[in-house]
Amino acid sequence: MSGLSHTDEAGAARMVDVSAKADTARIATATGRIDMNAAARDAIADGSAAKGDVFAAARIAGIMAAKKTSELIPLCHPLPITGITLDLALDATGATASATVKTSGKTGVEMEALTAVSIALLTLYDMLKAVDKHMMVRDIHVTAKAGGKSGDWTA
Repeated sequence: MSGLSHTDEAGAARMVDVSAKADTARIATATGRIDMNAAARDAIADGSAAKGDVFAAARIAGIMAAKKTSELIPLCHPLPITGITLDLALDATGATASATVKTSGKTGVEMEALTAVSIALLTLYDMLKAVDKHMMVRDIHVTAKAGGKSGDWTA
């Protein structure tokens, strides 16, 4: 009907059947940022946040979220993730999160990378909201992917 991959001929939602696709190495990277005031930024820099090491918590939360993406996004396939890195960098006005997810499978890991970044940034928000209630999570996007039928792509 619509030509969309996640709907059937009648327009009903469905999970795409990828069983005929070959397993290939897949990798995706996503990034995003959180803007914050100087007090919140300083709490990260000097380790004085009341809730503890906010970067450590955000990194673990992002990695855990990537592994649960198919439980959060309704039509996502569960994937055997073979590697996840989540990097956090502090700058003068906030922090940037970047996640790279790898698998060898039938479908890509873009959603897993986006989920990792989103949850890492939301964890930073949660851990610092007492210091800055006006933080802004923004600019979450895929920056690169490799593998699969559509090939490699970089933003």
